[in-house]
Amino acid sequence: AVKNYETPNGDTDPMQSLLILIDTILGIYTWLLFIWVMMSWLVSFDIINTHNRFVYLVMDFLHRITAPLIRPIQRMVPSISGIDVSPIILILGIWFIRNLMHEYLW
Repeated sequence: AVKNYETPNGDTDPMQSLLILIDTILGIYTWLLFIWVMMSWLVSFDIINTHNRFVYLVMDFLHRITAPLIRPIQRMVPSISGIDVSPIILILGIWFIRNLMHEYLW
């Protein structure tokens, strides 16, 4: 739920719109990370095939938007028993940032 803060003269805070936009973008990015992880598992288990043009385009798009934030985490945190935990760490980080925004900025 979005709180409506008002300034002393009764106007709404203009920063609230920016905070809502940032929160929405972080939420959408989290969903795209989930979709990327699920699709990568489906490709790994040969359930979907990247030779399919649509699948390839979706995977390429998701990789291009998620890789810049996942790559630094992959360099710092090694995979555990061959399992890449960097998407989980990134999702937890995004949730942490969103919670901080809700707690301290709204």
